Amino acid sequence: MPNATDAAAEDASRLAAELGLGAVDSLPAGALAERLRAAREEGRPLRVKLGIDPTAPDIHLGHAVVLVKLRQFQEAGHRVVLIIGDYTARVGDPSGRSSLRPMLEEEQIEANAATFQEQALKILDPDPERLEVRRNSEWLDMSMIELLGLLRTTTAAQMLERDDFAKRWTAREPISMLELLYPLLQGYDSVAVAADVELGGTDQKFNLLLGRDIQRAYGQPEQAILTMPILVGTDGRRKMSKSLGNQIGITDPPEEMYGKVMSIPDEAMAEYRRLLIEPGARAGEDGDGDTTGLSPRDAKHALARALVAWLHSEAEAQAAERHFDLVVVQGAAPEEVPEASFAAEDGMLHLPGLIAEEFGISRSEARRLIDQGAVTLDEQALAAGEHDVPSVLADGKVLRVGRRRFRRLRTE
Repeated sequence: MPNATDAAAEDASRLAAELGLGAVDSLPAGALAERLRAAREEGRPLRVKLGIDPTAPDIHLGHAVVLVKLRQFQEAGHRVVLIIGDYTARVGDPSGRSSLRPMLEEEQIEANAATFQEQALKILDPDPERLEVRRNSEWLDMSMIELLGLLRTTTAAQMLERDDFAKRWTAREPISMLELLYPLLQGYDSVAVAADVELGGTDQKFNLLLGRDIQRAYGQPEQAILTMPILVGTDGRRKMSKSLGNQIGITDPPEEMYGKVMSIPDEAMAEYRRLLIEPGARAGEDGDGDTTGLSPRDAKHALARALVAWLHSEAEAQAAERHFDLVVVQGAAPEEVPEASFAAEDGMLHLPGLIAEEFGISRSEARRLIDQGAVTLDEQALAAGEHDVPSVLADGKVLRVGRRRFRRLRTE
């Protein structure tokens, strides 16, 4: 008959397997189960860390993959430590980069940090017993003596083993000292919050493992790590990223979110469903049901409904589906069209400027859409080069950009 110690170890192994579902790596082997067992013996929850640098104002579904996994840890009774990297954002994570990131202004970092925290709480449980939100400026604004102590923990050879650094070194491309510092700062975050577990995307594997080395150097137990798959964007090929324009933001309006999901390639649907919707992926919810046997089109509708219902509501998901059928399938204008007012200059409306302001794209992209025939006024396509139209002709007309963006124009 198994004793209490054996039973505790078996329970920890079972829970570790459940929490590791969907992860690419759970390292080192058996480490998560061991951390679970040790925390139970100490009568405390695990401290499960995620660091996000606020380098952009919005969280997208790529971030949500890791946030969903963190929610599972919360539902299992553990405490998530969400680190807003307001300090590391000034350095810039070199993961997957071939050049130095531009340094952000402090005001932009602050604005992004506030947005990130608010949006993360759409997925994470905000209960203070289950969530701790920290900023790494609390401990990384350190003295030179403290920084030198951190630098002593790691060798240059270790840093150059990192894949992206190794490639750049071999190609004789520059690697700044600032970039070499970043993984050390991320690793020190784990020391500062005494992390038991750290999560990240597969592109963070080196940084997460280095965090273990740094914890050991500071005399702390080493964290277990879980790496989660990188979600492809709406193009179905590249990592979801705002800079690539292939993102689905978790606060996108329901109609826009629905339409973006409907645009992803069929072969990407299974990954979206597996990582974001399937049973257990969102703390025990049952997703949108079995899609076995459905056509790709119907399965994609089911996926779009499930995602909008999760991040907005079931009623908004149903309304978004009706909107999609009306606007995209039937080609009609939506029942309600938001208005956009404009001030005419010399009796003319400069459309690229208005389109850029209303829909958050660049003026050059707006001009390209006009030249490609993707912009209409009351269903009349604008000609290539028709960037300025008389204000009297634009007033009251419905502007359509692409398939899903509409505004009714009004002069001020």
